[in-house]
Amino acid sequence: QVQLVESGGGLVQAGGSLRLSCAASGRTFSSYAMGWFRQVPGKEREFVAAITWSGSTTYYADSVKARFTISRVNAKNTVYLQMNSLKPEDTAVYYCARRNSGSYYDPDSYGYWGQGTQVTVSS
Repeated sequence: QVQLVESGGGLVQAGGSLRLSCAASGRTFSSYAMGWFRQVPGKEREFVAAITWSGSTTYYADSVKARFTISRVNAKNTVYLQMNSLKPEDTAVYYCARRNSGSYYDPDSYGYWGQGTQVTVSS
């Protein structure tokens, strides 16, 4: 059974930074690509960033490119999302997920999800 636990969310002013962490259980973490998604009430879950199993390739939504950085440390079974220059429109619940197969951008490609962590950016 795979468990993903996000942490690091909170309240920050516009222009500030946060780093989210996602700790995974299990011995197969390094075999899978990981992704971050976000969701606001009444809207669909939105792709934010993804990283391949080795960390050699990353993918970003246009809305966060050059502001957010995804990374991973396989020895720690952890994936990170460094968020800089935060904007009020980044306010959402952020989820990490483990990709099974398919498009990196599609939430249906991911089979395991964390419980989410709230990020609130005040103006």
